[in-house]
Amino acid sequence: MDETLPVLFSKRPVFARVAAALGGEARRRELIRFASVGAAAFTLDTAVFLTLKSTVLEAQPIIAKVLAVLAAITLSYILNKQWSFAARGGRRGHHEAALFYLVSFLAIAVNTAPLWVSRYMLHLEVPEVSRFTQNVADFVAAQLIGTALGMVFRFWAFVRVVFPNQVERAPE
Repeated sequence: MDETLPVLFSKRPVFARVAAALGGEARRRELIRFASVGAAAFTLDTAVFLTLKSTVLEAQPIIAKVLAVLAAITLSYILNKQWSFAARGGRRGHHEAALFYLVSFLAIAVNTAPLWVSRYMLHLEVPEVSRFTQNVADFVAAQLIGTALGMVFRFWAFVRVVFPNQVERAPE
């Protein structure tokens, strides 16, 4: 049974589409580097979000999340430009940076939407639920679901819009 399970999954069209979408070795390397940068940005995002939400912005979690994402975007730009997408470019620096921040600002809406739904549509906030439940719901919505959706959107947009061209780099 255990031996047939991977075979069953590998023959499903969705896995073939995902493998084809990842492309060649260079694309997979970009994705791994992008994910590593994302982990660093996620760590900063989480630290800033939880700090602000538990202190000065306790009553305003959306603002806390936006500020946390802005800090993470700045770190992400520097690391993605210098490492993840170093083999891409072709645009002037200020144009590339403007597109990066524009895509990232659009991603803030994607990133905060699950938190907004959790708080204001599902009413997972005090007094409807306990403070513990509210905090867990905020974390899951903002940090897990929102970050995952934002990451998918950002990778797609960075490859398609911000860093679309492979460029020849001088050997190091």
